[in-house]
Amino acid sequence: MDLLIAAAQKTGVSAYVGDSTQRWPAVNRADAARLFRIALEDAAPGRVLHAVADTGNTMRSLAEAIGRTLAVPVTSASPDDFGVIGQVFALDMPSSSELTRQRFSWEPAHPSLIADLDTGGYPIPR
Repeated sequence: MDLLIAAAQKTGVSAYVGDSTQRWPAVNRADAARLFRIALEDAAPGRVLHAVADTGNTMRSLAEAIGRTLAVPVTSASPDDFGVIGQVFALDMPSSSELTRQRFSWEPAHPSLIADLDTGGYPIPR
């Protein structure tokens, strides 16, 4: 997210890659920290936990939230416009924390990434 914000600040536009339907999971840092503690205290060694609250924000919805936050237009861009990391932005990466929630009674309680961006809760470097 920080790379997308930095790119929008540098170029004056908030860009999404490709057709914008790629999904990105997200979790609030406080919720992730709580799950990390649960993992250290209660999870068996080698157990995989998924800290996911937002199962799949689309690249467009993220770009639009960044655009609103920075008051810049939103547009499509080529993965090449983002350098080496651009190909990662082009990937569809839905994820689920359903099993983690069931096994560890973990429920995210903090705002979603988009809500955080819209309300000023996400730290924007200036």
